[in-house]
Amino acid sequence: MSRRALIAGNWKMHTTVMDACHLAADIARLCADVPDRDVLLAPPFTVLSEVSHVIRDSAVIVGSQNVCWEAKGAFTGEISPVMVKDAGGAAAIVGHSERRQIFHEDDALINKRVRGSLKFDLLTILCVGETLEEREENNTFAVIEGQIRQGLAGVDAVHMGKVVIAYEPVWAIGTGKTASKEQAQEVHAFIRKLIETMYEKTIAEQLRILYGGSVKQDNVDALMAQQDIDGALVGGAALDAESFGRIIHFR
Repeated sequence: MSRRALIAGNWKMHTTVMDACHLAADIARLCADVPDRDVLLAPPFTVLSEVSHVIRDSAVIVGSQNVCWEAKGAFTGEISPVMVKDAGGAAAIVGHSERRQIFHEDDALINKRVRGSLKFDLLTILCVGETLEEREENNTFAVIEGQIRQGLAGVDAVHMGKVVIAYEPVWAIGTGKTASKEQAQEVHAFIRKLIETMYEKTIAEQLRILYGGSVKQDNVDALMAQQDIDGALVGGAALDAESFGRIIHFR
């Protein structure tokens, strides 16, 4: 079946207010002529509101780079789903490899974030991926399955319509290395089959699975031509409007 593509730009810890506003405006302009796919921007928390305001008349979706599971409370340094929505956001990235690797967020914590995000009706992008060591030891599928089963624990079929899974091999993030289109497709197909066993075929067919890991304008076309790749989670290239615009306009 045909799934609507999603191109998401994760700005990570980049952009001041002025930078973010200019970049968001340029991206909104560049994607005005692609009505058949969704575009999402995940700026730093400090500029969520400003970016939302800049793109308010466009079809661009704004999301946060992480989200807490509670609406409010004593959670220093966190951002709640209510705050994300109040700032104009409609989505959240959860379980990004940098949160797992640098900040040691485990599957149990990521699952709490997923369920909290879904509780407040945010489009929730669950990131999964293996390290180079895990791939070299032929543990890719076992790692991915564990991250998905634990990340989606307690998530019922009704909420799966708001879930997107992003496969981002840790060894390809920010390194300039990219999984080959065959490697990426193999994992994406595995994820879709896994979701079918966990839920049902219709949910698996409708699920959007993104590839993330050094996606650039010179490799996006080949990746997006694969049957089970439904979009991209873009890092560095999302900080340049022209590069991101070319990715949005994949052929």
